[in-house]
Amino acid sequence: MITKKIKQVAQIAAREAGKEIKKIYDRPGKIKFTLKSKHQVVTVADKLADKIIIKKIRKIFPDHDILSEETGSLDFASKDYLWIIDPVDGTTNFTIKNPLFSVSIALAYKGEVVYGVIYAPILEEFYIAEKGKGAWLNGKRIKVSSESNYLKAFHTYCYGSSKLFYGRQANIYHQKLFLAGCEIRQLGAATIEFARVAAGITESIVIPGAHSWDVAVGMLLVREAGGKVTDFKGKNWNLQSKNIMATNGKVHNKLLKYL
Repeated sequence: MITKKIKQVAQIAAREAGKEIKKIYDRPGKIKFTLKSKHQVVTVADKLADKIIIKKIRKIFPDHDILSEETGSLDFASKDYLWIIDPVDGTTNFTIKNPLFSVSIALAYKGEVVYGVIYAPILEEFYIAEKGKGAWLNGKRIKVSSESNYLKAFHTYCYGSSKLFYGRQANIYHQKLFLAGCEIRQLGAATIEFARVAAGITESIVIPGAHSWDVAVGMLLVREAGGKVTDFKGKNWNLQSKNIMATNGKVHNKLLKYL
């Protein structure tokens, strides 16, 4: 199911894409972008990273399906394997030279995410998650925090494509936790926010209206680090879920009451 070749392709593709987008990031001056929708920006880096990753996958696994934020769905012969790609998660951060962005590549087998990598080239952080095998940061095993008091925990949030609807939901959630006395921030890159939970740095991330390419790897990373991932009703998250909450598990039920 998860072969050595699958792992190699995912890791090499993420590192090569990250290397190229870092070159663009390091150029002096402003990074140009265009609007692909009312609330979403895209840069040459997104498109370049997308091509690099898809080319790598197609070369070794020509019959696998691919879902990418930039390209959409590329269906081939396979009904079992689906690669889920976000070539630059946190594009707005990228455009303003905020280092919180990453390359994200996940693999789903028969509808279940089983492997994934997140590479944040400026932070020099490389995350790997494998179903049933654990989660790692730069080769070291990671686990969620042991904080059980949600008032002492650190929380993050984001929202999906509809700023009017999902953004409103996210802002209401933020306001509720803020008024309760919690520390809560929006970091601008879902993958980084999930990774922080998995590494025990923060305790939760909430995203209404989440896209699968934004959260697939992060979901697996948190679960494999010992955390809990559900929808807003407390049911296990899957690729068909629209809303997602990932926590260290100890503050999960308390936070669900705020949604």
